[in-house]
Amino acid sequence: MTLAYYVHDLSPFLLKIGGFGIRWYGMAYLAGFVIGTLLYRNLARRGFSDLRPDQVADFITMAALLGVLLGGRFGYMLFYDLGGFLHDPLLFLRVWEGGMASHGGILGLAIFVWWYARRHGLSWRNLSDNIVVVAPVGLLLGRLANFINGELYGRVAFVGWAMQFPKEILTWSPGRCEELIVRASAINPAFQSPDAVISGVSASPALRDLLSSQLPPRYPSQLVEAALEGAFLFALLWILRTRVRLPDGVLTAFFLIGYAIVRILGECFREPDSALVGGFTKGQFLSFFMIAGGLLLLLWAWLKPRYPKAWVRT
Repeated sequence: MTLAYYVHDLSPFLLKIGGFGIRWYGMAYLAGFVIGTLLYRNLARRGFSDLRPDQVADFITMAALLGVLLGGRFGYMLFYDLGGFLHDPLLFLRVWEGGMASHGGILGLAIFVWWYARRHGLSWRNLSDNIVVVAPVGLLLGRLANFINGELYGRVAFVGWAMQFPKEILTWSPGRCEELIVRASAINPAFQSPDAVISGVSASPALRDLLSSQLPPRYPSQLVEAALEGAFLFALLWILRTRVRLPDGVLTAFFLIGYAIVRILGECFREPDSALVGGFTKGQFLSFFMIAGGLLLLLWAWLKPRYPKAWVRT
């Protein structure tokens, strides 16, 4: 018996008026910053951070803007769309179209935290340990936003929990895409472009049936990565931060190594969105450098131990 797979039909807009609206993608980043601030402030109140609770909001805001957003966007342009950026540098500013690289965001965040700690005479390792504890919340929400957008979908898989993603037609050959549009416009003359077809799925059962017969089922890799990079990594780091006496820097090392491992695993479910590097996806290849960096930081932390105030008092 042929399985009836769910055809992704979620709108990228939380609220839309005319051609403008509030996107889930932007709300995910905003929610990540707010929740991250509350969690970091909780750690500061408990003595795990060199920052005072009243300093946390400004620190997180600057980290989000100068580290995560700039780093993530720059990383995406550098690692995944360098040709498009060189052809149209203004592409860098069109963040509402998507295109953020986690590895770039992590690198940008590391650079910002180092600069902030140096400027204010604080421990880089301490600030970093606390921010990596709350960072997986942003990764979780970002992956959920990827799922709502129907982007970064998984590899073809004939399993019961597979789904069909209409955005796949954007990668089809012109001839195949034109054939689909002819059939879709017979259903509704408004379906005259790939974007119109994608946005019309939720309102047209006939169009959904058409796409169901054309699209292969795929892993919802965004949800797999949300669980691994977000929920699992956050739970692990929060427990280690609040329950285990560890020198500053160890949690950052664990985050780098842990994120790299779950990213390598998650990429096994995800359709590669760029050329492979030595048989590995771009995300897997970059993760190997994170493991190396995490091991070096782990060695540094154990050789030169320094503990948060909460553990010093203990």
